Amino acid sequence: MAVEAIPFLDLQPAYRAAQPAIDAALLRVAGSGWFLLGKELAAFEEAWARSCGTAHCAGVANGLDALFLSLKALGVGEGDEVIVPSNTYIATWLAVSQCGAKPVPVEPDAQTYNLDPALLEAAITPRTKVILPVHLYGQPADMDTIMDVARRHHLKVLDDCAQAHAARYKVRPVGGLADVSAWSFYPGKNLGAFGDGGGVTSRDAELMQRVKVLRNYGSEKKYHNEVKGINSRLDEIQAAVLAAKLPLLEAATHERRAIAARLLEGLAGCDLQLPHVPHWAEPAWHLFVVRHADRDGLQRRLAEQGIGTLIHYPVPPHRQPAYAELGYAEGDFPIAEAMHREVLSLPLWPGMSELQIERVIKAVRASC
Repeated sequence: MAVEAIPFLDLQPAYRAAQPAIDAALLRVAGSGWFLLGKELAAFEEAWARSCGTAHCAGVANGLDALFLSLKALGVGEGDEVIVPSNTYIATWLAVSQCGAKPVPVEPDAQTYNLDPALLEAAITPRTKVILPVHLYGQPADMDTIMDVARRHHLKVLDDCAQAHAARYKVRPVGGLADVSAWSFYPGKNLGAFGDGGGVTSRDAELMQRVKVLRNYGSEKKYHNEVKGINSRLDEIQAAVLAAKLPLLEAATHERRAIAARLLEGLAGCDLQLPHVPHWAEPAWHLFVVRHADRDGLQRRLAEQGIGTLIHYPVPPHRQPAYAELGYAEGDFPIAEAMHREVLSLPLWPGMSELQIERVIKAVRASC
C-alpha cells in the first residue's frame, strides 16, 4: 500500500480551526454591501496594531505594496540608497527599485541568515536613506543593534516582517521595533488571507497617515488628491478573514515552535546545518530551513519518499536577470550565494500529526 505523501504545506487545518468565525465573517461582508475601506478593515487594523505592540496599522493590497508605500512615506526617491540583505525574497529589493532608489546589499550573519549589523556601517554612504532588514524565515533580526547604527547615522529603519507574524525579539513583538514595519498576509503566511493582502504598522501617526493617503490614490478626501498615490487597499473580505484568524495566531505559533523543537531534536547529529536561534529570539517558524551541500540530491531523495519540500530561495536577488544592471558577478556576495545553493525548507505547519513529523525526521535522517 502506498504511503500517503506529506505536502510541504497544508492550509486546511488552519481553515478548519477558524472555520465558524471565517464563514460568519464572509457572510457578514457579503451582506453588508460595503467592500472597501469599511468597518472590517478598521477593526482588523486596530487588532493587528495592538498585537504588534504598536499604535497604528494600515491595510494594503499585498506585502510588496506594504514595503513600497512605507519607503515612499519615509521620503525615499530617485537617487537614494536603501540597505537591504543580500539574501532575501526579491520583493524586498523590488520595493526599493519601485521608488527609483538603489538597493545596496549587505551580507547576512552565517548562522541566523539575517542581515549582519556588523557590516552595516561600511555600506552607508551620503545617499543612504533607509536600512531595510528582513526577519527571514520568521527569525527576528538583531533590531537593537540595527537601530543603534541607524540612529548614529540619522537613518530610518523599515523592517520586512512578511514572514514574522507573532515572532518576538527580546520579548517584544516584531512589528513595533522599527520606525515602520511592512507585512504580507499572503495565504501561505502564518497569518494568511484568502488572497493577497498586506499591512504597515508604526507608532508614528504622521507617517501612517501618509501611508493611508498613498494607498488610496493619494487622496484623503474623495476626489481630492494631495499626492500621486496608488490603488492598494486591503479589501473588507480579506480584513474580515484575517480578523477571524487572528485570535488563533498565538496558539498556532506555539504549535509551530513545538514542531520546530521536535525537528531540531530529531535531526540533531545529521549531516545538515540546522536553524540557529539566538537566545534573545522567539522565531515565528514560518519556515524550517536546513542546509546541505547536496541540497538538490537531498530534495530529490525526500521527494522519492513522499516528503514535500521547497527552496527559499534558489537564486539571490543580485544574480537575478532583473538586477543585471547593477553589475554584480558570482562571488560578490559569497555568504548569500552559498545559502541559496544549499538551503531547503522542510514541512512545518500547525496541524501536522505526530506521525507526519516522525516521517519527516526519519526520511531526512535516511537521506542526508
